[in-house]
Amino acid sequence: MNQSSPSRATRLFAHRYGPFWLLLAVFLAISLLTRLALLVKTGLAAEPGPGNLLQIFGLGLAFDLVAASYFFIPLIVFLFLVPDRLYRWAPFRWFLLAGTVVWIFIMLFNAAAEWTFWDEFGSRYNFIAVDYLLYTHEVIGNIMESYPVGPILAGLAIVSLAVAWALRHWLWASHHVRSHYTGRAGWLVLFLILPFLAFSLVDFRLKDLSANRYVNALSGNGVYEFFAAAYNNELDYATFYYSLPPEQAFARLRELLPTRHARLASDDPRDVTRIVSHPGPEKRLNVILISVESLSAEYLTRFGENGGITPRLDALARQGLLFTNLYATGTRTVRGLEALALSIPPTPGQSIVKRPANEGLFALGEVFRAKGYEVRFLYGGYGYFDNMNDFFDGNGYQVIDRVAIPAERIHHENIWGVADEDLFTQALIEADKAHAAGRPSFMQLMTTSNHRPFTYPEGRIDIPSKSGRKGGVKYTDWAIGDFIDRAATRPWFADTVFVIVADHCASSAGKSDLPVNRYQIPALFYSPKHIPPGEFDRLTSQIDLAPTLLGLLNFSYRSRFFGYDMFDLEPGRERAFISTYQDLGYLRGDRLVKLDPRRGRGVYRPDFDDGSAVRVEDDPQMVTDAVSWYQVAAWAYGHGALRWIPQ
Repeated sequence: MNQSSPSRATRLFAHRYGPFWLLLAVFLAISLLTRLALLVKTGLAAEPGPGNLLQIFGLGLAFDLVAASYFFIPLIVFLFLVPDRLYRWAPFRWFLLAGTVVWIFIMLFNAAAEWTFWDEFGSRYNFIAVDYLLYTHEVIGNIMESYPVGPILAGLAIVSLAVAWALRHWLWASHHVRSHYTGRAGWLVLFLILPFLAFSLVDFRLKDLSANRYVNALSGNGVYEFFAAAYNNELDYATFYYSLPPEQAFARLRELLPTRHARLASDDPRDVTRIVSHPGPEKRLNVILISVESLSAEYLTRFGENGGITPRLDALARQGLLFTNLYATGTRTVRGLEALALSIPPTPGQSIVKRPANEGLFALGEVFRAKGYEVRFLYGGYGYFDNMNDFFDGNGYQVIDRVAIPAERIHHENIWGVADEDLFTQALIEADKAHAAGRPSFMQLMTTSNHRPFTYPEGRIDIPSKSGRKGGVKYTDWAIGDFIDRAATRPWFADTVFVIVADHCASSAGKSDLPVNRYQIPALFYSPKHIPPGEFDRLTSQIDLAPTLLGLLNFSYRSRFFGYDMFDLEPGRERAFISTYQDLGYLRGDRLVKLDPRRGRGVYRPDFDDGSAVRVEDDPQMVTDAVSWYQVAAWAYGHGALRWIPQ
């Protein structure tokens, strides 16, 4: 190409900001193709009728343009600042071409990342994506172990080079036009005003026009959703959610909290403390609470699985007490850990596990410690992930993570940690120590093997390692069964209660914002000498497990838990809490109250099979109850009302 005047084909880009217009067109094309690919992947679940398609592609284009207004700020500023003499210098066009390759590579890399994120979570980038950036070691390692990263990156680089080379004449057209700072300053001001206006006027929730969550997600733009999630990672309840007058919310919750053996501790209208008092002696049994990564209820035969991937858990379910109507509070491990340790409804934004000033809380471990137990939290990975070490260390637990497990005892490890069987071996060692010291033991374990890349020691099960989710589930099932078998040989086994419960479901995606079928998890209390076999089919929240466990042990204590001892609760008062980091759900009977951060509230009839939900007539009392639980829980954390109290 020579330095003569541009042809008609390139005249559109014969402007100092021509490279921006060209790359904007590429950005919009890639965004369109990404949206189309995700729609095809989603299939009929997106209900692709004319109205939904119009929203997906029409509103989607609008959000693409908003995202572009942010995404291209560095390029706009660069094009303004480069002096005209340097810009029109012949060799500079090769530098511009190289930069274009990089920009296109970033756009293609983002498209590939969106595809993998959607494959895992059924969503555009959200709070999880932001969260993962804090733990690059685990996340990058997980990606490296799960995907052929080298070939993928090489392919993206080749495509980027090919596209940039094909567009080179349009790209270089801007070299033929003289430009002065004064002449291009007006464009700069316009380009910088647009993202400011977008920030002021556009809300990421404006795309949520459909009752179908997939339609709303496809209408967004991944780049925009990422930064929106980063900006909204913590949400003050009183600012963003529908609230009651505080005295009304507290009064209602103080009516809801007491049970037969749990009475309010004071007349203070803002005190949620109760005195739990059970007649008879306490049972100082050992407790091993196993929080299982991503164990959806649907994986157990009792809930419909017919592939035989949980034979050991199926057998234990017949020998222990199985909770068949239990719901996780959230979609992340930290939410499950929060619910099990603190027994509190999910507050919007970050889990308390990851928030500042989260030490010294009224936690399950502290209750056991006050009863003379040795208290430990065991994790097969590095516990700095998700702030687990700091949280549990600050709330009464001795933390034992990957660092404590010597190499000679590790059969397999991946980026998330050691194989579950090796975690359980460490648990046996710790239980033996406590028994030798003559003290009862409470241990809370967090497994990792049922997680992408789903790798584990070969020869344990009939599904090869790294074959996918079913292999991860079946290996964890084998490891739990093997752990129980080994524990049965120990002298402390007969006087130990094993609690096996999921942290959350394997998938959170569904047709509605809060698909109830994506929150149902199993829980099993197993202690052949002390707990007879059976099923418990009353609606139960994950936050109810801690007080229910303490009730089975006949413990008396002062409590700041929000959960119920389900065996102390009269029928008809059951409820469960489900949430994303923004939407808060309150499930009771066949109705679901949803609270959103636009002060919205509504009552829905959820479909427990496919996860859809239909808006129904409002139930003022149910809405009041839902708001009371969530509003007071958020207030209690922010005002120190969840702090540990001397027993």
